[in-house]
Amino acid sequence: MDITFKLVTTDKEIELVDQLAHQIWNEHYIPIIGKDQVDYMLDKFQNFKVMKDQLSEGFVYYLIQQNDASVGYIGYKIENQDLFLSKLYLLNAQRGKGQGQQSLRFIFEEVKKHQLNGVKLTVNKYNEIAIKAYEKYGFKVIDEVVADIGQGYVMDDFILYKPV
Repeated sequence: MDITFKLVTTDKEIELVDQLAHQIWNEHYIPIIGKDQVDYMLDKFQNFKVMKDQLSEGFVYYLIQQNDASVGYIGYKIENQDLFLSKLYLLNAQRGKGQGQQSLRFIFEEVKKHQLNGVKLTVNKYNEIAIKAYEKYGFKVIDEVVADIGQGYVMDDFILYKPV
């Protein structure tokens, strides 16, 4: 089933991304990093104000839509000659239906449109489902990073890259 991508530009759309973030993160990340860290990260990185600031700094958000319903979102920024894919999240009920694959194809088209070299992203080292999915589409682990994000929490991630 085909999906569409709607560029996020209005406060109402940012609010929708904020709501999706809370639902998706609570569905997916609690088993990986725990509820306290999920709450902390949502408050610090995935709220209306942060996203509005990011948009004014060149960050790009898209709503992933199916039949006029928003089922996920993408967030990226261009860094040097690469697209840094910061966010690609789908509701649990939408996973395994090809929407992640369609979203990645959309990202690869964005890379070509902006004449960039490839896609870089970070993924939690224990997010095995996402790691396998990215590797299936040609991403390779190029590094790893443990970043202190405050309050005693860290992001323990692999850095993946795919030339396009």
